[in-house]
Amino acid sequence: MAPVVLITGASRGIGAATAVKAAYAGYDVCINYLNSADSATAVASKIEALGRRALTVQADTAKEDDIIRLFETVDRDLGRLDALVNNAGITGTGCLIEDLSGSDLKRVLMTNLAGPFMCAREAVSRMAFKHGGSGGAIVNMSSAAAKLGSPFEFIHYAASKGGIESLTVGLAKEVAAEGIRVNAVRPGMINTEIHASAGMPDRCERIAPTVPMKRVGTPEEVADTVLFLLSEKSSYVTGTIVDVSGGR
Repeated sequence: MAPVVLITGASRGIGAATAVKAAYAGYDVCINYLNSADSATAVASKIEALGRRALTVQADTAKEDDIIRLFETVDRDLGRLDALVNNAGITGTGCLIEDLSGSDLKRVLMTNLAGPFMCAREAVSRMAFKHGGSGGAIVNMSSAAAKLGSPFEFIHYAASKGGIESLTVGLAKEVAAEGIRVNAVRPGMINTEIHASAGMPDRCERIAPTVPMKRVGTPEEVADTVLFLLSEKSSYVTGTIVDVSGGR
């Protein structure tokens, strides 16, 4: 049987690129999405064209019941889970701290931090040796914002990604003896739809001159790093955060 990977937020951007590259690498793929059913179906078609199984599951990873249903669907329709990519995330509204609403803060933290915690819990309960699993790999999606702080725009987003890095380091140590490796990728400015969704469609163009490499990255460049961390080529790598940021 082919290994199975679950990728949250996989209907577009980095998640979609990772899903397709996972299929090239021989994985059957669960494509989780929130709203973009048509986009998820298009990603699934690319995966099936490569001869791999694809499963699309709508679930809000800010909600525990949805997360439990998502993992149970993978169990039933794809089989044993071998890998998890915690990719789903939102920036929230760009603003100063004094203008930040409680509802926006809660949504960002639930989606970007609480969701990955609960997804990791479900993955570990399936992968760990002590639960009858065969081990596996988890890759969390951080952001250069965790280092930079994103002042004047997205401090709440940056804080959620700082939490992801703490989750990565702590969980890696907690489950290493259970055959599970946990790492994170820290993308810099990547050309995806997330900027337009935050109301800043020109953000990549504005930021590119400040990047040492003088360009923004592509979703595929991030996905290549994710696949490395899922693969046996990184078999002695855990608790690590890998920058994919053009030097920023």
